[in-house]
Amino acid sequence: MSSANDKALVAVIGGGAAGYFAAAACAAAAPEARVVILEGTQRPLTKVRISGGGRCNVTHDCFEPSALVGSYPRGHRELRGPFSRFQPKDTLAWFAARGVAIKAEADGRMFPTTDNSQTIIDCLQKAARDAGVETKLGAIVKAMTPKDGGFELTLRDGTLHASRVILCTGSAPSGHAFAKALGHQIVEPMPSLFTFNVKDPRIEGLAGVSFPTVALKLADQFKQNGPLLFTHWGLSGPAVLKLSAWAARELCVSNYRAELEICFTPGRTATAVQEEIWRHKLAHPRKQSSGDPAIDVPKRFWQRLVEIVVGPEPQPWADLSKDAASRLATELAAGRYAVDGKGVFKEEFVTAGGVNLKEVDFRTMESRVAPGLYFAGEVLDIDGITGGFNFQNAWTTGWIAGHAAAASLQSATN
Repeated sequence: MSSANDKALVAVIGGGAAGYFAAAACAAAAPEARVVILEGTQRPLTKVRISGGGRCNVTHDCFEPSALVGSYPRGHRELRGPFSRFQPKDTLAWFAARGVAIKAEADGRMFPTTDNSQTIIDCLQKAARDAGVETKLGAIVKAMTPKDGGFELTLRDGTLHASRVILCTGSAPSGHAFAKALGHQIVEPMPSLFTFNVKDPRIEGLAGVSFPTVALKLADQFKQNGPLLFTHWGLSGPAVLKLSAWAARELCVSNYRAELEICFTPGRTATAVQEEIWRHKLAHPRKQSSGDPAIDVPKRFWQRLVEIVVGPEPQPWADLSKDAASRLATELAAGRYAVDGKGVFKEEFVTAGGVNLKEVDFRTMESRVAPGLYFAGEVLDIDGITGGFNFQNAWTTGWIAGHAAAASLQSATN
């Protein structure tokens, strides 16, 4: 029986969701190998810990690969094959087999029934330990060089020779630097999933006002429907976050300045809204227009629009002009707001950009440029919209990379 140090080493660089999942998969599939997670910090699985406000949005209840890929602005073509092998249904089964039950919420997001991200962290760490994975914290990899059919990894306290490497460094510059040094092209990283900075009298002082569904349009090219929230700095909510993901590159190029059109009455044109306002006027001539919304929108927002369009003085519906009704309808059905910068989405950062997807074999997640090197998670030029999709990318690519690295080792020794 060989000692642990004599075993072929698989180094998993990065102790996040993809790293733990890949390491556990590899070690379980190749028990004859030595699998080591090299995590540069003292706190692995940080994103898992903070995801979903500390509850961990594990995945999404979309179980059809062709539909699932529609939630990835970058990577949707490449992920179709991987999702046919490991998708949310398989994620649920993986966690269930380890005693973790997952529940779906009304919007499709899925969380552990404990509503505590520590449940997921404990499960991932136990799965890795049970499979024989070693975890080294504070293990900062400084360089990775091809050597003897594998890679020599330079750490602060020495070197390791790894027969296979699975790179799971997320959006960290070090991972991109390793890949680039080995010949990979890196698509310039840039933020995805962010809120919009908007300074506008129509929303000033209305932080906390929300809408269950609006329709957003940016540059006539990008459209999203969903909930919207007014904030102290501008606009947030799922509709904004999804739009930011799809338009991430274009917004970056424009330095996050753009004109956003908001329809607060999705499915109804300005003409239809104007007719609805006019009917309401005729039915309630004596009521004050500012305090009596003619359209189903939050009262505080309606009051603000009436103050801007009609004036601050109270006015009965009977005095509303057709021009004022038309302007109100336009504000509600096609209001235009200037985006002037981006905010962040709580503590959850998602990055567009990374390793060029053309240089990766998505059947195995192995590099087409540097044999023996595998990728998983956000280190790739893949990002999903909010709702558990980014974690599903980590689980899927980690599972495939781990199994492929194990199979490659076994093939080399047979």
